Amino acid sequence: MLAIFWLIDTVIGIYIFMLIASAILSWLVAFDVINSSNRFVYMVGDFLYRITEPALRPIRRIIPNLGGIDISPIILILILQFANMLIQTDVRAAVMGY
Repeated sequence: MLAIFWLIDTVIGIYIFMLIASAILSWLVAFDVINSSNRFVYMVGDFLYRITEPALRPIRRIIPNLGGIDISPIILILILQFANMLIQTDVRAAVMGY
């Protein structure tokens, strides 16, 4: 059972990393630091978009427009961190026998 909790914790951590990478990549493309017509940059950006967009889209529908500032990745990271803390609390309770 602990292995399943560890796997879920690892997947959440990797997904948070992908959210951060997606946000940074979008900033770099928006400020023209990197060129999205480069095939590798396009492939990485497309992969990150396809992975993160299904989870961000419902949050973007709920949150009002803040004038070009997208805080949906931050909200999703907070939700994932909360879920991670719940899982860790359950693991500690299971190990300690509560």
